[in-house]
Amino acid sequence: MTPLDLLHKKRDGLALSEAEIEFIITSYLDERMPDYQMSALLMAIYFQGMNDSETVALTRLMRDSGVVMDFSHLPGPKVDKHSTGGVGDKVSLILAPLMAAAGVYVPMISGRGLGHTGGTLDKLESIPGFRTQLSLQKFRALTEQIGTCLIGQTEEICPADRRIYALRDVTATVPAMPLICASILSKKLAEGLDALVLDVKVGEGAIFKDAASAERLAQRLINIASHFGLRTIAMLTDMSQPLGNAIGNWIEVVEAVEVLRGRGPEDTKQVTLALGAAMLQAVGKSSDFKASMYKLNTLLQNGAAWEKFLQVASAQGGEVAMLHEPTRYAKPTSVVSIKATQSGYVAAMNARELGRLSMALGAGRTNLKQSVDALAGIMLQKKVGEAVVTGEIVATLQSSTMKIDEAHLQSALSCFSISTQSPKIPPLLLAKLDEHGRHELAL
Repeated sequence: MTPLDLLHKKRDGLALSEAEIEFIITSYLDERMPDYQMSALLMAIYFQGMNDSETVALTRLMRDSGVVMDFSHLPGPKVDKHSTGGVGDKVSLILAPLMAAAGVYVPMISGRGLGHTGGTLDKLESIPGFRTQLSLQKFRALTEQIGTCLIGQTEEICPADRRIYALRDVTATVPAMPLICASILSKKLAEGLDALVLDVKVGEGAIFKDAASAERLAQRLINIASHFGLRTIAMLTDMSQPLGNAIGNWIEVVEAVEVLRGRGPEDTKQVTLALGAAMLQAVGKSSDFKASMYKLNTLLQNGAAWEKFLQVASAQGGEVAMLHEPTRYAKPTSVVSIKATQSGYVAAMNARELGRLSMALGAGRTNLKQSVDALAGIMLQKKVGEAVVTGEIVATLQSSTMKIDEAHLQSALSCFSISTQSPKIPPLLLAKLDEHGRHELAL
């Protein structure tokens, strides 16, 4: 057996056995299979796909390429959330401490932003002193003590996935469904979870713009997870416009703090509460979805979730005083307001292009080695359905690493569609999926 033999096989649309996939993974990690052959295999998978048996085997072998955490000694259920990526999605910053306040353990391994989507780690690291690169021993200890800890993928967790993902990003194979499933689930299975909740985004700012493709991904993830006994619930949520009003790093932290203190944008709050309710349902702590959302909202209103977030920030080295007084934070050197050129209603927003613009201002990166500007980003003053008059501010651009110019302004303006008619606002929560199928949400 050689890598070339298996390249021929997958190129021709044949299924690989578990032994053959194991040979590929071990050969690649041992440097016996070069990047160019792995890249060719990834492209073959992109076009030919993988069946469930192949995807399960790939997931298992990627998980077992590194350390698998064991939290079985903890007295409560362990659950995590994964988002397929969006613009303005700061939900993890709110959800992890909220669920810890609700008595659920959340060992959360998060990622960095790449392309038009933001990353939880970049947002957390905009808090002065906050450390996301912790040892697995520290990760375990803080999860036990506080109920949650948010870190980045370490050298020990799924090294096969880390190397393969880096290739996927530069070979245009990120959207391959079996590779998405194996990447997501290998890392979550390595966390030692009892259950998993997926936030599968739908719309212009998501990986999959159409609901049918997003639903197929959600169902495939649920099916693959079931082979490992991991109870998984997926929520389909709207990403046709950014979530909340802030797009960036520090400004998203500030918005998350607002929600944790019982305020903040209603859409961000609703998505967070729905995902939290799904987490409680997934671990058997509640069967009433609406009642769970109400219970979790109480923890936002009474300050319990906020106190838990402060514990997390302090334990991971964050400057808590800055969270209490965000106005003390450094100010961006360049700030420009975008004004409407006509009156009417915001009919649509291009979430993907707004994410790309935020990245161009310095909030994101085009490769994983780039640093990000904690202050860069976009604040939205108007969302879809809101009335606007000529000359009114619809968004504010900011950066501390570059001067905002006319090209940035025109790019921002092109993201807003203004209509004389009030538009139909898309639903925020589209559906819930589990092992029994699709369920409409009547909230």
